[in-house]
Amino acid sequence: MGEYGVAPGQRVAIIWDSSSPVEALKDLVDKIQALVGADNRVSVENVNQLAQSAHRESSFDVILSGVVPGSTAQHSAEVLAEIARILKPGGRVLLKEPVVTESGNNSRIKTAAKLPTALTLSGLVEVKELQKDVLTPEEAQSVREHLGYQGNDLLLVQIEGRKPNFEVGSSSQLKLSFAKKPGPSGKPSVDPATAKLWTISANDMNDEEMDLLDSDELLDSEDLKKPDPSSLRASSCKEMGKKKACKNCTCGLAEELEQEKKSSQPKSACGNCYLGDAFRCASCPYLGMPAFKPGEKILLKENQLHDA
Repeated sequence: MGEYGVAPGQRVAIIWDSSSPVEALKDLVDKIQALVGADNRVSVENVNQLAQSAHRESSFDVILSGVVPGSTAQHSAEVLAEIARILKPGGRVLLKEPVVTESGNNSRIKTAAKLPTALTLSGLVEVKELQKDVLTPEEAQSVREHLGYQGNDLLLVQIEGRKPNFEVGSSSQLKLSFAKKPGPSGKPSVDPATAKLWTISANDMNDEEMDLLDSDELLDSEDLKKPDPSSLRASSCKEMGKKKACKNCTCGLAEELEQEKKSSQPKSACGNCYLGDAFRCASCPYLGMPAFKPGEKILLKENQLHDA
């Protein structure tokens, strides 16, 4: 196994970003090319264009991302998922990424604790941190330029993970048999104790140890009383604070309001109704009736009930 865990004959993908120095990237590609052989086994991809590169599933044995000296690449969840997709089952990914020691306002940079979690959530296994170093002045400057982070709590973490020995998202049918094992006679065997537990015979019904409940004894005298109709009536709209009956009123509020309307005195608009016709309005319900004392109750016909 050579440097970066690369062996001859393996297919390798090198992922870079805009922060990767060109000469350092070229030197890395030449080094990996010499390790694996010269049969176009090394692919170089930009981290932002990885999903558009149209690599088939399980294309690479090893993927190196962010390992270009001076690189400060960040790996989003989409990038990590794509890495897991194009990695062969059992394949290995090695990446470097600058992290912060504590979560801050810069959401683009992960914490040291969240980076392994991100790899695991992408479908990788055996995720482990290999190295953690303080950034060089050049790397810190690159983070400030490309990520806009001005803090001094940065570390450069090298981490690896492997793809499981199966495709991400693959499924396999479990061979489960629920058939009962046959007994000596060829028929499915039944546990005698289980059979006895779930069997009730006529003799069991006469067993003194078996208590049978009389359903009539479950009801007491209060249960047999006919309920008072008023107790079955739902709370009226009036009791609920409503002043107007519902369209299909069943609580009695509509009848109550109608009764109140019939028994109520019409309201006088002028206050002179009791003095007689000479003082009454043209629409006064008391027209044609003799004068009466103020406050005296006057019975009107239903067709006369309207506001004066």
